[in-house]
Amino acid sequence: MKKKNMRLKGQLRMYMQWPLIMTVLLIAMNIWMYMIDKKAGLMMTVFVIIYLVIAGLLYFYNRSLILADLIQFSTQYGGIQNTLLKEMTIPYAIIMEDGHILWKNDSFAELMDGRELYLQKMIPELNPAVFSKDDFQRMDVEVTYKERDYHVDLRRISLEGFSESERLLQIPKEKEYFITVYMKDVTELNTYIRENEDQKLIAGLIYIDNYDEVMESVEEVRQSLLLALIDRKINKYIGEADGIVKKLENDKYFIVIKKESYRKFEADKFSLLEEVKQVNIGNARPATLSIGLGVNTATYTQSYNYARMAIDLALARGGDQAVIKDCKGITYFGGKKEQTAKNTRVKARVKAEALREFIMAKDQVIVMGHKIADPDSFGACMGIYRAAIELEKKAHIVINDVSSSIKPLYDEIMQSSAYEKDIFLTSSEALDYISDSAMVVVVDTNKPQMTECPELLKKSKTIAVLDHHRQSSNIIENAVLSYVEPYSSSTCEMVAEVLQYIVDDIKFPSVEADCLYAGIMIDTRNFMNRTGVRTFEAAAYLRRCGADITRVRKMFRDDMDSYRAKAEAVRMAEVYRKEYAITECPGNITSPTVLAAQTANELLDISGIKASFVLTVYNGQIFLSARSIDEVNVQIIAEKLGGGGHINSAGAQFEHTNVEEAIAALKATIDQMIEEGDI
Repeated sequence: MKKKNMRLKGQLRMYMQWPLIMTVLLIAMNIWMYMIDKKAGLMMTVFVIIYLVIAGLLYFYNRSLILADLIQFSTQYGGIQNTLLKEMTIPYAIIMEDGHILWKNDSFAELMDGRELYLQKMIPELNPAVFSKDDFQRMDVEVTYKERDYHVDLRRISLEGFSESERLLQIPKEKEYFITVYMKDVTELNTYIRENEDQKLIAGLIYIDNYDEVMESVEEVRQSLLLALIDRKINKYIGEADGIVKKLENDKYFIVIKKESYRKFEADKFSLLEEVKQVNIGNARPATLSIGLGVNTATYTQSYNYARMAIDLALARGGDQAVIKDCKGITYFGGKKEQTAKNTRVKARVKAEALREFIMAKDQVIVMGHKIADPDSFGACMGIYRAAIELEKKAHIVINDVSSSIKPLYDEIMQSSAYEKDIFLTSSEALDYISDSAMVVVVDTNKPQMTECPELLKKSKTIAVLDHHRQSSNIIENAVLSYVEPYSSSTCEMVAEVLQYIVDDIKFPSVEADCLYAGIMIDTRNFMNRTGVRTFEAAAYLRRCGADITRVRKMFRDDMDSYRAKAEAVRMAEVYRKEYAITECPGNITSPTVLAAQTANELLDISGIKASFVLTVYNGQIFLSARSIDEVNVQIIAEKLGGGGHINSAGAQFEHTNVEEAIAALKATIDQMIEEGDI
């Protein structure tokens, strides 16, 4: 019965039935022959009958033989196929969704030593969590096994209806599938790829940051010797890595190294930075270097462009560091200490002249600082405002929230009849004033997201930036003028210098002089932090312009609630690793961020404290204020937490209000940086 129920299908059935189909044509032809001649028709009929009998016998007889041959062929084919899979040189296996190996070929068994039933026990990366997801269909995984690299191809093979037809194995309907595992040894390929990658050339630039100052600090007859020693250090360091050094100018070098050499430099954290500092033949100041490299680029031209961008960023951050730029981001090495301030004002004069030209070409100037304005930001805004007014241009200042630290000065300006009512604008109001005839001046920040109104930067074609914070990878990129001096005590100091060159014999109200003086005083902690010769010169200039020191000091006295909150924060401070003070400042007071900064400064007065960190909750976020004197670079700690700032004055923000998590993240960052030798 089973044999009779078997049927041929497809093209084979059509091929077997073709003689019968031809019989129909012969019968039609036989009928036509009868119409012409009966004798011929009769003979044709005999012929058709004989043909039909022979075709029928051949069809039914050959049909059974063909079926038998097909069964034999399929059996042999399955055996051959199974043998081919079994003896295939590439490891291949079939597993279940829990990683259980159902079948494996000889290569797979040899690779796994044939002793494990579960794949994940041999290769932990290939665990059920990888391929048991509902949406899994195919996946490529790179794994390492027995010191060899393998490219693993995982595919899901559907077995719908398997449980109904299979009597020996029952599988739940939702799991009616197997997973095929195909492993390709790519060790040799990866080796060639790595070797090719290591041989790629990287362009770089090395600058001597303080060339003029170092040369001036040594006797003239020793200057050539000092420069020769620095040249030798640079050439030896690059030469040992099979690199090329080409001196462009007295203080500038172009280098070419292999990528594998860059990895060596990365491992020793660019020890050249410290080696050059040790060159001393009587020079009062050690030489410092800035290094810029462009890596992971498709072309050498792009590598050089990246190197130029990296060296510019290194110089903008104060020098004495290596900056590595690639398509994914920027990496920093060094820059742990403050750069020595330059006594020359040439740069300030050049920037002032450039700023004057830009202001003169516009009809109005919109000035803005960073969010939650402090005295330095507010004072710098007032200084640029005065410069625009003296150049007979319309000027406005963008400020959204008036904190307690600037409220006395803000109120005095608002109450004065000498100022127009629209001197201060909110972000929404400022957007109505922006046009092609207006320029935007950003002070005390170089990060677009930190400004009072980031939308202004997108709509303005002319932007100038004045800041004293070290730059990071996220900067205002479309600025036509960027004046960033990390060694300046404050932005107010920079603006006070610019004002002396931007307009001859400039005179401004005493309240504006108070604003600038207050910015310097607060950022320097009453001239105890980051003060240089130019800081005191700027303060003296503002004093001559009418700044009242006594009035400024009275303005920044704390009220009793703030003082008690600050005292409580100091009392609750935790000393982490015997050197780092960490505490939380209450957020239920006026201007908690200002109070947090003041508390961080207070904690530095405690003996043995190298750095202080104060957290406070404000506007649904946690704000971190970090301070140090000279032993710890808090800026690189803040950068790890998504912030930035100065070497001894920095900050960061957390996008949540869980203080415990923020403190844990801070401690983990400190631990990591201590282990890596960054602090």
